[in-house]
Amino acid sequence: QVQLVESGGGLVQAGGSLRLSCAASGLTFSSHAMGWFRQAPGKEREFVAAINWSNGVTFYGDSVKGRFTISRDNAKNTLYLQMNSLKPADTDVYYCAARRLRMQISSRRFEYDYWGQGTQVTVSS
Repeated sequence: QVQLVESGGGLVQAGGSLRLSCAASGLTFSSHAMGWFRQAPGKEREFVAAINWSNGVTFYGDSVKGRFTISRDNAKNTLYLQMNSLKPADTDVYYCAARRLRMQISSRRFEYDYWGQGTQVTVSS
């Protein structure tokens, strides 16, 4: 049974930083493309960042480029999202997601098969 558990969310002032973690179990983590998405109440889930399984290639949503960094530690089965220069517009619930085994990197939420429960990030002005 695949489990993805996010942590690291919280309240931060604008301009501050947070690092989210996603602990994965029940899958061969090193062989799965991983992604971060976010969602505000009443809005669609938005792509934030993704990282490939085979070559570590990364891809970012336009609104976070240059501020967020996605990374992975395959030895620890953990995905990270380093968020710098946070803005109030970054306030959302952040979700970790995994694609099926050996599928390539994607920004499309419907191409992800496994999801975590989410962690709240709130940025105050």
